[in-house]
Amino acid sequence: MPVAATSTLYQIEAQLRAALQSPEPRHETHAAFAPRPRSGWQAGVIPPEARAAAVLVLLYPVRCHVHFVLTRRARTMGQHAGQVSLPGGALDEGESVEAAAVREAREEIGLPVNGLRTLGRLSPLYIPVSNFALHPVVAVLDQHPVLVPATAEVARILEVQIRELRDPTSLKHGWRWRDEDTIAVPYFELQGERVWGATAMVLGELLSLLKDNRTD
Repeated sequence: MPVAATSTLYQIEAQLRAALQSPEPRHETHAAFAPRPRSGWQAGVIPPEARAAAVLVLLYPVRCHVHFVLTRRARTMGQHAGQVSLPGGALDEGESVEAAAVREAREEIGLPVNGLRTLGRLSPLYIPVSNFALHPVVAVLDQHPVLVPATAEVARILEVQIRELRDPTSLKHGWRWRDEDTIAVPYFELQGERVWGATAMVLGELLSLLKDNRTD
């Protein structure tokens, strides 16, 4: 692995590890990337009856650049079918957020866990359509992992450069129909896929934490 890629990964790791120690809420970034209007949703508010779920924001080097992984869900997956998301799912009984995020990534994309370092959690957010309280976990690997999709759940694996996420032209705005009404939808266009909703909110928060590091 090129030295430039690993050194950049370590810089990003140090920056994120420090940022994630702060107790300051970062819900304003969720509001900026949320579809509007969104009935039953307010940034930072999670109903007590919401079910806990976790996703993994995995950072790793590929050649000279730091990447993260997204998946396009299989069309047979029911809720959120065909959408682009981070690897993750509901917590099992007694399971921690970190353990659930890693387990789901292992099941969905064959993530090897040796050498995986968790850095902390991004801000939780509520997903009304599935009644999930989503907890994003940030982790790093020093090497490019071999990822294999579980075809029953994952139609495509996307390995995206952080620099692509940071490109201002990747952020776009569109419209969607919902309940016989139109909603404004901010989204990232990454590798030809539209990334919106909760996943865009998580990536928006990640982007805000990385804004001062320009070496990726």
